[in-house]
Amino acid sequence: MATYRYRAATAGGQLKSGVLEGASRADAIERIKKLGLMPIETVETSSKKASAGDDKKIRLNTATRRGIVNGIGELAVLLNAGLALDRALAVVVENITRPPVKAVFAKLRDRVRHGASLARAMTESNGAFSPMASAMAEAGEASGKLDESLARLGETMERAETLRQTIASSMVYPVMLLVIASSVILVMLLFVVPQFEDLFSDAAAGHKLPFMTTVVMAASHGVKEYGLWGLGFAAVAAFLVYRWLQQPSVRRIFDRQLLKAPIVGSVVRNAETARFARTLGSLIDGGVPLAAALQIAQRSLANMHMHDAVEKVSTGLRQGGGLSAPLAQTGLFPPMALSFLRTGEETAQLGMMLGRLADVLDRDVRTAIARIITIMTPVITVTMAALVGTIIASIMSAILGFNELAVGP
Repeated sequence: MATYRYRAATAGGQLKSGVLEGASRADAIERIKKLGLMPIETVETSSKKASAGDDKKIRLNTATRRGIVNGIGELAVLLNAGLALDRALAVVVENITRPPVKAVFAKLRDRVRHGASLARAMTESNGAFSPMASAMAEAGEASGKLDESLARLGETMERAETLRQTIASSMVYPVMLLVIASSVILVMLLFVVPQFEDLFSDAAAGHKLPFMTTVVMAASHGVKEYGLWGLGFAAVAAFLVYRWLQQPSVRRIFDRQLLKAPIVGSVVRNAETARFARTLGSLIDGGVPLAAALQIAQRSLANMHMHDAVEKVSTGLRQGGGLSAPLAQTGLFPPMALSFLRTGEETAQLGMMLGRLADVLDRDVRTAIARIITIMTPVITVTMAALVGTIIASIMSAILGFNELAVGP
């Protein structure tokens, strides 16, 4: 599927612009007509020609994403202050210190100076900006309120990045605890337990070692002899499983089952719904038509099962259907989300209600993750302590058994 940027006229003669996906240019034109619009211009923006150039695809890490968010916010402020777009972009480029982010905004500045719109420049940015960003920029340019659209875009991106960093930061402590505890156990199996091997082999003549001691000694031998092989096998197996899950059919089955998983399924459902709601609400508030906004917002869903469900809803919406009822029929979205959607449709404030829904779900996701981590920490601690205690107890029981044999009658 390619992405097409279009300009079209309504039945009343008003000009509309936006972006949508299509299998071909003819398919894109047909989809525009189904929206009740008369196509004027349809340009492919995701073709190889559009993305050709010397620049490689941008690799977005935390620092780069944060820099782009800050750049969008600063650009909105400068435009609101009355600066022309090319001058505002030039000021933003001057203020950026990180080379990857500076290169992104420098390319936007150059494209705008050569006559391209900001939305088109964002589309041709080699993945630095999402389809939502280019759509909101195009809506702002069409309405003459680009500063407001960019401010709303910056806020949306800021909230998404904050939630991503919150989740990553919350996982640091349990991961470090797991690594340290595992390292302690490996050190004991590789260096501590073998120190007693000669003692046990000399003293074990005519005396059977306790069962747990035998198990621990066997584990120590296994780690020493086959540890690297086991690590390599695990790495290869993980890679093969990862590639297997990349297959669309397998990924869809996995994502469907993930939503049914206890606890984790609810967190994934709420997180996906929050991201979808915030993207859709921002697009609607930015002036993007609902059908085009829904088609763009569905790409924010990482869960393929939910993505496919929303794609069917998007097709029905283009044919004149509503939004809340088809989403309810999928059975994939939380009841609270459907309630917010119905209220937004009834009050003609769908964008605002979607934003509030995203805020509520983001809070629920953070609370659920904090609760999971609160449970994980003592579970990891107790489990690892039990393993270390078992190793020590098995060694001590064998030593005490030999002492009793030595001082026996």
